[in-house]
Amino acid sequence: MPRLRQVPRAEVTDERILFFYDRLFGPDKDPAVEPGTIHATPGDWWTVFAQSPEVFRHAVRGFGVYRNSRLDPLLRELGQCRAGYARGSQFVFSQHCKQMRSLGASEEKIAAIPSWQLADCFSDLERALLAYTDCLVHDGGRVPDAVFAVLREHLSDPEILEFTYITALYDMHATMSRALRLEFDDRPEPVEEVRIPEGGEVADLSADLSGE
Repeated sequence: MPRLRQVPRAEVTDERILFFYDRLFGPDKDPAVEPGTIHATPGDWWTVFAQSPEVFRHAVRGFGVYRNSRLDPLLRELGQCRAGYARGSQFVFSQHCKQMRSLGASEEKIAAIPSWQLADCFSDLERALLAYTDCLVHDGGRVPDAVFAVLREHLSDPEILEFTYITALYDMHATMSRALRLEFDDRPEPVEEVRIPEGGEVADLSADLSGE
């Protein structure tokens, strides 16, 4: 379950939220009770974001940047997909793998995104955008001049700005999805202590390994 309460339809008064409840789940369906969007996701991103109509509307307006974007949609999705993987969000990664596929990306490229550094199926521009995405997600925006030079060689300033904004936006969505355990990121922490069996005795590991 998500870490925040989902807002049932009966409590929603904001028309914009109701519009998306209808559009994504079906008219008159209560997504907090009957989960499942038309895109085959649980849909709790929407029902949790409905906690704040202001945040909900701001987030939805952000998606509108696609409408008149100068950027090739496949390049945009490449960045979003890699951002989801790099941030460790199964939700963002999964959704944008699907979107890349719907736009005609090859299965070879989609499968290569986790290990793009070793793949030869990407163009010079695509490799530069993947490296740039890693700089945004892993290095907080610290980008080598050599990476940026390839972007400038192939893309206009508005295209680079749009790619940067959209990729950073989805890094944020990936982070929030993990923090709030939304959608496919509703998973327990995989790294935890493996305790010794009941009745076992704790030894000095350092001493054992060093031969003392």
